[in-house]
Order: sequence, then C-alpha cells, then structure tokens
Amino acid sequence: MTKTNAVRLLESAGIAIRLLEYPVDDGRIDALAIAEKLGEPPDRIFKTLVTHGAPGSYYVFVVPAATELDLRKAARAAGTKSIEMIPLKQLLPLTGYVHGGCSPVGMKKSFPTWIDETAILFDYICVSGGRVGLNIAVAPEELAGAVGARFADLGT
Repeated sequence: MTKTNAVRLLESAGIAIRLLEYPVDDGRIDALAIAEKLGEPPDRIFKTLVTHGAPGSYYVFVVPAATELDLRKAARAAGTKSIEMIPLKQLLPLTGYVHGGCSPVGMKKSFPTWIDETAILFDYICVSGGRVGLNIAVAPEELAGAVGARFADLGT
C-alpha cells in the first residue's frame, strides 16, 4: 500500500495509528457506508467537512458519520458570523484531496480545525487516510494535536 501524506505526517510525528482499508468498487464511499464496511459504529467514523466564511476564510470540521454539521454551531466555534460548505469543485484545488478521501491531516494549507466533542468519548476515531478506500484509526487527542484542532459541539 502506498502511504498518503496524512499517514506519513502522523507517523513522522510519532502518533500511533492503524490503517483501515475498505472496498470502493460498489461506489459507496459515504461515511455511513464506510462504518458498515469497517465494522465500526457510525459514532466512531468521522467525516471531514470544509467550509468558508468571509472571502478567503476557510474552516475544517470533523464530525461523526451520522451527524450533520450545524452551521450555526460551527460559525460560533470559528468566531465568525456565518459559514457555508465550499462548492465540491473547490475541494481538490483547496485541500489536495478528493471528495470521499479528504483527511483533516496533510491538506495543502493549514486551516483552523474543530473536531466534534463526542470524539473524546472514544479511545480512537476513524478519519480519512487521504484517499478513497483508506481510513486511519487514531486517538482523538493525538489527531487534535497533529492538526491544531479544538473540540466543540458541532452536530445537529
């Protein structure tokens, strides 16, 4: 298996991770399908969402598979008036990642990042490993430290 930037960065920081591969040939790459394929509870599988506020302001939110990002709570956490999801076509140029393979680790630039506070209930959570078909199991506190994230109530 070829290592992604996300995997290399976490390993080089000395963070213990476990790589979890899942099949993608059925086209089901949403977070709930990934939970099913990996045999993990959906509360432990986290998706990475990229948003924008004022022009040039981008924010990353990491929330559980079955949770919708509450944009008001997210804006409050970010200390901005309002935010919205970025258009899908901007994801790759902005982050270096494609839809379904967007990791909070190793984006082209570092963006302010928040992880839903429910993550701290687990000894590990799973986030994208930087490509479709790969997730990384990592301790939430270690992930937060690696990307400079804060924990907040983000879900609806």
